[in-house]
Amino acid sequence: MRLRFSSKIVGRWIKRQTPKSLFGRSLLIIVLPVALMQIAVTWVFFDAHWETVTSRLSDGLAGEVAWAVESYQDDPSPAAFETLTKRAEESLSLSIAFQPGRTLPVNRRPSLFAPIDRSMQRALSERLDAPFWFDTTRYPAYVDIRVLLPGGVMRILAPRDRAFATQGHIFILWMTVATILLTTIAILFIRNQVRAIERLADAAEAFGRGADAPSFKPHGAKEVRKAAHAFLAMKSRIQRHIEQRTALLASVSHDLRTPLTRLKLELALAEPGRRTAEMKRDLAEMEHMIDEYLAFARGEGGEAVETIRLRGLIDEVGAGAERAGAKVTVAADPELTAAVRPVAFKRALSNLVMNAADHGHTVEVAAHARPAGGVEIIVDDDGPGIPEDRYEDAFKAFSRLDEARNQNAKGVGLGLAIARDVARGHGGDVTLDRSPLGGLRAVVRLPG
Repeated sequence: MRLRFSSKIVGRWIKRQTPKSLFGRSLLIIVLPVALMQIAVTWVFFDAHWETVTSRLSDGLAGEVAWAVESYQDDPSPAAFETLTKRAEESLSLSIAFQPGRTLPVNRRPSLFAPIDRSMQRALSERLDAPFWFDTTRYPAYVDIRVLLPGGVMRILAPRDRAFATQGHIFILWMTVATILLTTIAILFIRNQVRAIERLADAAEAFGRGADAPSFKPHGAKEVRKAAHAFLAMKSRIQRHIEQRTALLASVSHDLRTPLTRLKLELALAEPGRRTAEMKRDLAEMEHMIDEYLAFARGEGGEAVETIRLRGLIDEVGAGAERAGAKVTVAADPELTAAVRPVAFKRALSNLVMNAADHGHTVEVAAHARPAGGVEIIVDDDGPGIPEDRYEDAFKAFSRLDEARNQNAKGVGLGLAIARDVARGHGGDVTLDRSPLGGLRAVVRLPG
């Protein structure tokens, strides 16, 4: 049980560390096996070749050092030592000197590559009985070996290539260059394929917001091009459907408004009275209901996206709420902008503000830029609010809640539905929450 729990923790950690983007995952799929292969090859090389060669060289050098020490101990006379040093220099390329009265150094700088020191330490320990000291880092081309003898220290300088294989770094360099080259090629090819998918995603996002991407063309691998062609076909069908619906709605609007206009004209010419006033109110409510139905069915109606200053739009909407009798406070940066469809977005924001004004006495509207990008508009009121478990019901078309917040006196329950539909059409959303004023808070979030 504990093993299963631990495996789940490890699995979750690996999942969190795994790249989330397609580019990162594709690169990982290609680069990780290459890197593992390079590491394995390097490990095998050093384990089976480099350390073996270095060990043999170290053994040979240690034998030569032992020979020099034994020769000196057999005959320490100056003449014999001179002959020894001359023979070692000519035959073995060893520089030997005797330092009377010296002792071995206490400290030694370790090599950056530990196997070098380990191999030399093992070889000298096997061949020498006397105390010794060596340094592989002091001189770039030599290994400094010192042996403690009676009366002083014998110092031997040996070429580095006599102690260990010096070409290992070249192998590592070639392996590193090969890895970098393969990774660069992989990045270039993967980036080219991922860019095609990103372009498709950008075109789909733009179309979802009602904008167009005329420069988009199918590009990339066969599967990506197939998806792009499918998207273009879907886009064409949706645009054709929108055009047909717009034409139908225009016809319905014209056919409905013609008899409404005649009725309004007849009531205007009729004798004033209580029944006439009630008929005028019913007619005005009917006209408003038709406008609401058409606005909800029409959606954004192909309106072009424009970058506007939100403060001016919010002030216009707030002025309408003030005329309805509410006290409206606006807090927004005059330079704050957003890319929206002005008419559709104004209608959505007006629905939220007028909804707040109809159910409260005080309305506060605030707009600010979001840290992660985009814009956030908050509408607060001091009205009765909505129970938290009914927030999503308020967004349903034609929904009528208790203490109806989704409608006004002449509404049909489409105010919040239209607001959310417009916000989502811009790539954002509208959410509800409890307001600090005691009523309802509506939050409009738009992407950057």
